[in-house]
Amino acid sequence: MKGRLTGALYGLGWSTVKKLPEPVAVRLGQRIADQVWKRRGKGVLRLEANLARVVPDASARRLAELSRAGMRSYTRYWMESFRLPAWSAERIRGGFDIKDVHYLVDGLAAGRGVVLALPHMGNYDLAGAWVTTELGVPFTTVAERLKPESLYDRFVAYREGLGMEVLPHQGGAAFGTLARRLRAGGLVCLVADRDLSASGVEVSFFGERAKMPAGPAALAQQTGALLLPVTLWYDESPVMRGRVHPPVEVPGDGNRAEGTAVMTQEIADAFAEGIAEHPEDWHMLQRLWLADLEPRAAAGANAGADGSGTEKP
Repeated sequence: MKGRLTGALYGLGWSTVKKLPEPVAVRLGQRIADQVWKRRGKGVLRLEANLARVVPDASARRLAELSRAGMRSYTRYWMESFRLPAWSAERIRGGFDIKDVHYLVDGLAAGRGVVLALPHMGNYDLAGAWVTTELGVPFTTVAERLKPESLYDRFVAYREGLGMEVLPHQGGAAFGTLARRLRAGGLVCLVADRDLSASGVEVSFFGERAKMPAGPAALAQQTGALLLPVTLWYDESPVMRGRVHPPVEVPGDGNRAEGTAVMTQEIADAFAEGIAEHPEDWHMLQRLWLADLEPRAAAGANAGADGSGTEKP
């Protein structure tokens, strides 16, 4: 029953919000964000706890201000995503401004294949739509299977409608397809700031231990693709901003596992740089650092999930 209700609510968002005038949708999103923030639920409290790592000197008042801005940013993501299918190509092109995109353009022109690694910042669906519209480049990404299945199907159809190839997250099968796309000179985009699986790579992130996916670094090593971290943020304008960070190079020595560890740490460092500059646009409402997870694991080691709630798909 809960799954059907969730799917119906998302369907209502796509069918209704996209018909609203943009100023109305913006105000609606802000009101919803403020109401959720005032309730001080688990997601808001977790966001504040995460932001306390990012801005360690912040007062309680400052953290509250950041979490409120963070919920507004998070809701902006959803309102934009519900409306994206109705945006014109001109609106998509004008809705995103990105620095140092030459790293991406030059890498694709060289036929090398490119992996873009992104954190949960801003609106990566809008960034992806900009890539397919402005640059005319299709790309492949991976999505976790959502419950109910109808909701997962909606997200796949939505992203495919924006020009993306979406693969289900099924371990080696997805990795093999991504590797083939890269060897053919294609583009792969992966959200890569949180991985609680056994294959996650331990990194230092804002001075504490966390795990991030091995996939971006492993793909770059195996295929020779260019690996580029990207961070996204909002300002007071209707335009989302972004930055392509310098390439993460494959180390010249060491084995593949060591190379993956070094490269994943470099990705984490690039993410930390972007998040520190725009903490309110990092939509991490789940547990991330191992220090937050270990007590839960000790209490129920075989629970099978971290219990952190639903992520942004």
